[in-house]
Amino acid sequence: MNNKDELIRLQNELIRTMTENNLKRINTDFWGSTASSLDDLQKELEQRTAEIGRANETKEQMLAEEEKKTADEAVTEQVEEPAESIEDLKAEMQTYIGLEHIKEEVQDLINLVTVYQLRRQHDLPVTDLSLHMVFSGNPGTGKTMIARLMARIYKTLGILKGGQLVEVDRSGLVAGYVGQTAAKTMEVLEKARGGVLFIDEAYTLSRRGGENDFGREAIDTMLKYMEDHRDEIVVIVAGYVELMEEFVHSNPGLESRFNRFMHFPDYTGEELLAIFQMRCEKSCYVLADDAKNTVQQYLNEVRQTNKTFGNARGVRNLFEKVLVQQANRLAAAETVTRQSLMELTLADVEAALGTGDLNQ
Repeated sequence: MNNKDELIRLQNELIRTMTENNLKRINTDFWGSTASSLDDLQKELEQRTAEIGRANETKEQMLAEEEKKTADEAVTEQVEEPAESIEDLKAEMQTYIGLEHIKEEVQDLINLVTVYQLRRQHDLPVTDLSLHMVFSGNPGTGKTMIARLMARIYKTLGILKGGQLVEVDRSGLVAGYVGQTAAKTMEVLEKARGGVLFIDEAYTLSRRGGENDFGREAIDTMLKYMEDHRDEIVVIVAGYVELMEEFVHSNPGLESRFNRFMHFPDYTGEELLAIFQMRCEKSCYVLADDAKNTVQQYLNEVRQTNKTFGNARGVRNLFEKVLVQQANRLAAAETVTRQSLMELTLADVEAALGTGDLNQ
């Protein structure tokens, strides 16, 4: 029986005894005995109520201590997480295939921010530093990869506290009815606060037009938030070159805040082959020499003839289709060895190239 049940039992016993007392008309001696019984029962009830109160206080205290302990452990785990060094991030950037001009621009930005921080530490005047950026280029040219790196760099340099990257497109910001877009956009901005907001295909926010298009409402909400929280968020907008220029010039507020541009060129055929081989190495596959030549020839041709190939994204699609063809081949084999599980043959590549559009 728990404390609550015991308290109810005692209360019921007191009521029953008092009822019997009122119904019975007996002599004074017997009446006095009942009164004594009532007094004893009342004292027991008060005692048990006090005990239950003390037990509840102890339980609440134990819960509070447990919650504090859990919170302290969470803080300890967060503090103990090793911080990335700027040298480690720069070294990682150098392992990226291609993007030589982008690497130089990122290095310049690191140097600028580093000196900016040093001037502040020495109480020297500093100019307003706008870190919002426009990434322009075709799909699959490394824009999202560099955006993730920039979020980590800004955190390491002390510009941003969180360093998280929140990725969205038009659908993540714009709602279908009046008054909903501002709230939806604000929710995303709050999620990105302390980090970087990356908006892919940002030009779609300003191109559609019409009275039922709320893209401009998302832009206005974003611009006001960027002004109110200028030291707490960095916004990177991305998309095709011509369309991003049109986007930035569509609004004076965008022009004044986005004055740092990075152009991501298409990968060369050699770089695309290097990306394919990197995927093989990371997944423990070996591309046969004759298959390598066929992949190189295909990549050289497709990057010039197919504007929708998708650069690194197209390479990923090709790689995945080659793995499917390898699996089909091995499924029909009598024996499968460790070596055969790792090898990607010319037959696998040719079968993948014959499956149709590699952008699907």
